[in-house]
Order: sequence, then C-alpha cells, then structure tokens
Amino acid sequence: MARTMLEYTKMVLNKVSFDAKLFCKEVKKAITTLLPEEVEELKIWIQQFIVDKPELKQSLVYLTA
Repeated sequence: MARTMLEYTKMVLNKVSFDAKLFCKEVKKAITTLLPEEVEELKIWIQQFIVDKPELKQSLVYLTA
C-alpha cells in the first residue's frame, strides 16, 4: 500500500525531532508540499507530538496563518 505524503512527513518529523532547527525546516517544507487539509491534520499531529517537547513549540509559528 502506498504511503501518503502526510504519513511520510510525520515519519520524517519524528526522526528529526532531536533538532529543533531541523524540525522547523521540515515543517516549512511540508507546508509547501502538502494539501491544505493535510496541513490541518499535520498541525493537530504536531500539537500532540510536542506536548512533552517544549523545544519544538517554535515550529507552530509556521502553522498559524
């Protein structure tokens, strides 16, 4: 079964979550490649993902538009 771009993006973000700068860079890239409804899903996923990772909260700036 083919993996969707959204699932791929989540996987990448999970792998780069050790580096806040890289995480933000990947979030910005995802916004340009995902469909608008996928960006909304990604926003919800990121909000849940960063609950225990305060250093990644800066990435939410790119999702508020």
